[in-house]
Amino acid sequence: MSKGLFITFEGTDGCGKSTQLQLLSEYLKQQGFDVVLTREPGGTQISEKIRDIILDPNNKEESEVTEALLYAASRAQHVAEKIKPALESGKIVLCDRFMDSSIAYQAYARGLGEDVIAINMFAIQGCSPDVTFFLDLDPRIGQERQVARGKLDRLEQEGLAFQEKVYAGYKELINKYPDRFKVVNANREIRDIQSDIVCLIKNLLKQ
Repeated sequence: MSKGLFITFEGTDGCGKSTQLQLLSEYLKQQGFDVVLTREPGGTQISEKIRDIILDPNNKEESEVTEALLYAASRAQHVAEKIKPALESGKIVLCDRFMDSSIAYQAYARGLGEDVIAINMFAIQGCSPDVTFFLDLDPRIGQERQVARGKLDRLEQEGLAFQEKVYAGYKELINKYPDRFKVVNANREIRDIQSDIVCLIKNLLKQ
């Protein structure tokens, strides 16, 4: 059992995870907590290099199996080098995506199934989130946001049909793990979303 608290944020592309992670990190630091803010794929020097390979739009030859294995490899390094040590020292780890992303994107949307779960269970070595915030946003809105921002990465270029499959995958995960997932309506003002997350975090910390 870790002494820290592992919190992940999930959702389809364009749902606002990064913004809410940063706001929650600032709030928790103001409350006196030692916070580690990180992301996937990435989080360490090795993992960030793998991220560049995965998301590079020029890597059009990258197979779906290669993609899934690269995500798992990045995650394994991230857990071993950064997440586990932080939790063992009593810190709160806030992570932008984790294993649920691989299940939603590769197992469900890519259709790779149980093999994705198997390689990621090996990668995380028993390091699972204590709570996961799912920022619930219509994939169509998220897609519009991403297109408006421009310069889409390789996964973001997959289009709306792919994002809808990802969304359906997340919904299955939420039904499977209702105690861990906290669903937050992400189609609102940033501060309203933050308010809900802070309220949920306060209840969690009391426990």
